[in-house]
Amino acid sequence: MIEIPGNLFPRRLDTHLPVAKNAHGIFIEDENQKQYMDASGGAIVVNAGHGRKKIATAIYNQILSHDYIHPTMFTTQPVEMLATCLAKKAPGDINRFYFLSGGSEANEAAIKLARQIHIENGNETKYRLIGRWKSYHGLTLGSLAAMGRTSFKAPFTPLLKESLHIPAPYCYRCSFGLKYPSCKLRCALALDELIENAGSETISAFIAETIPGATIAACFPPKEYLKIISKICHHHNVLLILDEVMCGMGRTGEWFACNHFDIVPDMITLGKGLAGGVIALSALGVKETHFNTIKENSGVFMHGGTFSHHPVAAAGGLALIEILDREKLVQRVKIKGKKLGNLLKKYLLPLAQVGDIRGKGFMWGIEIVKDKKDKTPFNRSLKTVEGVRDNLFEKGYLVYTSTGLAGAHGDALVIAPPYIISDDEMEMLVKAIKSVFLEFFN
Repeated sequence: MIEIPGNLFPRRLDTHLPVAKNAHGIFIEDENQKQYMDASGGAIVVNAGHGRKKIATAIYNQILSHDYIHPTMFTTQPVEMLATCLAKKAPGDINRFYFLSGGSEANEAAIKLARQIHIENGNETKYRLIGRWKSYHGLTLGSLAAMGRTSFKAPFTPLLKESLHIPAPYCYRCSFGLKYPSCKLRCALALDELIENAGSETISAFIAETIPGATIAACFPPKEYLKIISKICHHHNVLLILDEVMCGMGRTGEWFACNHFDIVPDMITLGKGLAGGVIALSALGVKETHFNTIKENSGVFMHGGTFSHHPVAAAGGLALIEILDREKLVQRVKIKGKKLGNLLKKYLLPLAQVGDIRGKGFMWGIEIVKDKKDKTPFNRSLKTVEGVRDNLFEKGYLVYTSTGLAGAHGDALVIAPPYIISDDEMEMLVKAIKSVFLEFFN
């Protein structure tokens, strides 16, 4: 038994967590040798699997070569190479990458950069941000203001800068009570309406998750949605920031999820799986034209961070990309993701408490409902999805939860395994979820 002194301020205060001792592939082992299938990659982070020696070796060698190098004093080869690798895979002319430690930081940097781009271009009145309800962008104050997850925002509203919001592309629970495709993407057209009403001369940027993840559980939008959004932003000179912290780096079967929609945003953010979860690393990607606006005017982005452009983290990111390339794991996600989706629908969709299954690649949401016909959610006071999660945990399966999908209520699971999961393991996972549903709801 590992002794725990008890001085930690833990993420969860409602339970005593087991102590993780080993992790390899798609499994984590605790101090009692119990194994857990990591069916969500933690917080949709682990993509190449746990315990990758190539990443560990790259980080180890980089530490011994040169570790902390301040980015205003030197550049380093790992940082330069990682930026080039990402630029080759990024859509359009997103050619410049700024590296940070987490997704929240990357989104914060994007919000600030959008404002500075407008200032440099002589549009000082453009300062307001538009986000979406039922979105998540991180917990720093700028990212928190942009997000649309009410339970996270409400306690800190007095601290936040005003931001505007439109409904999410959530076809299962359409905010307008419409049906796709006869809706004509009313949820996208709402952006144009809001910009017009607020005054386009005041709007700096629109930020959105390419595929809404944690808050409405892998809700893949209709194909035309982002094209309409992109055209609206371009028409009003509003910068489009796509948050791919969760859905990027191959999670949906494309290196960048926006490739599913054939659009190029002004900025894109990455995090979570950028280094496979091994080390803290995120990135802000930006179009070359916007980079040049900053370079040729003030010559400095008014932002920074002690641990930005960190060569050790970048070495981890480079090693992760090499693994994904060499083992063709992004292509594997595209193929095997269809199998995972089909298994989920086959075994779970017939269940009375499963209202919807949606997703792409290795990012799937299972919405849990009290009444399937009316899509009635469970009251959040019941903590339904936490009960399902805990039962799966006891059986040795780790899944991610999503709450507050229907106003303040609603529950869902997110399934997002490492890209190396086998066919047999996928079937074992889905059958385990079905077993828990049958036990829990009967």
